[in-house]
Amino acid sequence: MKYLVGVDEAGRGPLAGPVAVGVAVVPMGFDWSLLPGVGDSKQVKPKDRETIYQLAFDLQKQGFLNFAVVQSSAHIIDTKGIVPAIRQAMAKGFHKLELLPAKCEVRLDGSLKAPEEFLNQTTIIKGDASEPIIGLASILAKVTRDRYMSQQARKTEFNPYMFDVHKGYGTKKHIEQIKKYGLSSIHRQSFCRNIQTKISLV
Repeated sequence: MKYLVGVDEAGRGPLAGPVAVGVAVVPMGFDWSLLPGVGDSKQVKPKDRETIYQLAFDLQKQGFLNFAVVQSSAHIIDTKGIVPAIRQAMAKGFHKLELLPAKCEVRLDGSLKAPEEFLNQTTIIKGDASEPIIGLASILAKVTRDRYMSQQARKTEFNPYMFDVHKGYGTKKHIEQIKKYGLSSIHRQSFCRNIQTKISLV
């Protein structure tokens, strides 16, 4: 059987938290009516993203599709850079799903590239909006990362930053919090260099 693989990331630009890479796999000829509303995660309402994620999770348990979301931490981003961090997460996702290059057609969003052994791959600008398989990967990555940031927000050490509200993105309020409290252990120091902070780390 041949498979269609979609890849997208969430969290490339935030000041805090990991970057998440979603890899979604469906058989060729997959019935997309099973996942109504799939599209670019940035254009899908948060409640609808959660619904689609749960539908995908249920379909995975039933064997209709498969997916993996792997995150690279802020430390990895600071150490290796955002692009290598994304590549590392993607490679782990492909490995976790045990994908065979000869049986896969891979479609990726934006500037992403699959491991070189996957010869049948296409990178599509704004593919998350035009290709359902990329849109699904986008939603899976976005929901996973958002849930992670909301979980971190409940920890005492991260309470001041309100990660559950802005998910680590550089909003005006978040930048004000960084200036007031300094950088936490999950802030990307390389992304925050131009922000004058009170202290370096908490």
